[in-house]
Amino acid sequence: MQTISTTKNWEIGTTPIVLHDIHQHYVNIVVYQRDIISLVDEVSSLLKQDIVFEASGGADVIFNKMTKTVNLDRCPNFLQDISMLLQLFREVTHRDSFRLLIETIQNDMCRKFHTDVNDLRMLCTYSGPGTLWVTEENIHPKGLRDSRNVHSLPPRASDVRQLETGDVAILKGAIYPNVNNAVVHRSPTIEKTGERRLLLRIDTNATQQL
Repeated sequence: MQTISTTKNWEIGTTPIVLHDIHQHYVNIVVYQRDIISLVDEVSSLLKQDIVFEASGGADVIFNKMTKTVNLDRCPNFLQDISMLLQLFREVTHRDSFRLLIETIQNDMCRKFHTDVNDLRMLCTYSGPGTLWVTEENIHPKGLRDSRNVHSLPPRASDVRQLETGDVAILKGAIYPNVNNAVVHRSPTIEKTGERRLLLRIDTNATQQL
């Protein structure tokens, strides 16, 4: 029998302050809705390239590495936006060490609904469809069935929401302290349509505690 939650598990706003609500006990995803029209030209340029940029460490260390990357150093507005998001994530998480990924994507990545075995993760899709996530009304307590935390029960369409291009989201993972329910989510399917995505992902450098 399905367990119905009476409390919503998300907060959505049009200013960055909403990102701090991720620490509320009932919340496992927060979404900062924004317009990135000023980045369109640079994002279009990056989207034509095959980019996989990974870095870890403090925000300043990561940003310095980005400025020396051939694919990124000609996109000052894009770099400034990443720097701003790193600073926001640092303020929200109260952490000093992160893992960052910027990647152009042509496949479906994580096709099944799942939870992440991490602490907190920031996502922003600069081009292409955004991440899909599930409201608590359709989370079955036995739905996560294996070591990968894959959700075995398909959600109802009405319980699936999708981040818009440019939205900034922070997702609560399974090792967030005293987590109630980590957010269930998956990547959009793009292989059949031939779409490309430009994705930013930032994780806290947290140690697994499960």
